[in-house]
Parts: sequence; structure tokens; C-alpha cells
Amino acid sequence: MTIAPQPYVSTDAENPDGLFDAEFKPLTAEEVQQWRSAHPAISPWWVVVWQLVAGVVLALLAGWWGGEVAGISAAYGALAVVFPAALMVRGLQRQRAVTQPGAAMMGFVIWESVKVALTVAMLLLAPKVVSPLNWLALVAGFVVTMKVYWVAAWLHSRRRSLNGSN
Repeated sequence: MTIAPQPYVSTDAENPDGLFDAEFKPLTAEEVQQWRSAHPAISPWWVVVWQLVAGVVLALLAGWWGGEVAGISAAYGALAVVFPAALMVRGLQRQRAVTQPGAAMMGFVIWESVKVALTVAMLLLAPKVVSPLNWLALVAGFVVTMKVYWVAAWLHSRRRSLNGSN
């Protein structure tokens, strides 16, 4: 005996907030263009520059407050974020011409792996490169510089909302 497959019917219990509409309408080329003009992309180089600025400011503050060792340690912590990020951005921009989605995703995964490996290597080498080392300042430089991603996204969305776009 064979049972015929039944079509899937969504119930209100499965979709109580109405997020999934039964009718999906793809955007037209004009609607896509309007959306893209209202939601411009953040340049990855802009994020790297702001990471560098945050790292320099923190290193100067750490040096002023905690001395030369703290300043150099904070600068190295920031460098452990900025240098690998800049290398990743450069690598991703070199492969912009790739048209296959799978190859583009693989390139992203490879460059992200290079970035993470280089960051870990720089942190592991910190005691040999920076001597004496202030670990608290190094971690502060690292964390503050990493958080610039969130600040850049927030500033970008804020600038967009101030310009009247949503």
C-alpha cells in the first residue's frame, strides 16, 4: 500500500507572528537598486582604519597612564587585530573577480582562517616580541580594537538613520 504525499500546510501555531508570508514576491531590478542606495555597504578598509585609530588612542592612553611598557603592550595587542584584518581585506579584494559563489565562499573561509591563525600566532609570540610585557594592557588593546567592528556597524546604521533612510 502506497501513501500519497500530502502538501505542507502552515498553521497559525507554527507561524504565530506572521513572519513567513505565503506569497513571496522577488524584488525587481529597480527595487534592488533603491534598496542598495538606501543601504550602502561599509568599506572593510574603513573598519580597519578605525581599528587602527582605536588601537593608537588606546596605546597612547595606556602609555600615559601605565607607562611605556603598558603603551607598547597595548599597541601590540591592537596590532594583533589590525595587521591580520588588513591582510584579510587585501586578500578578499584581490579575489573580487571570482564569479562562482562556492569559490568566493571558500576564499572567504581561507582568508578568515589566515586571519585567525595569524592573530593567534602574534598573541603567542607576544612574550618574545614585547619584553617586558603587560598582559592586561595587551588584552585591553586587543579587545578594544576588536570591538571597533561593532562601533563601525553602529555608526554606519546611525548615519543612515540620520540621513532619513531605513
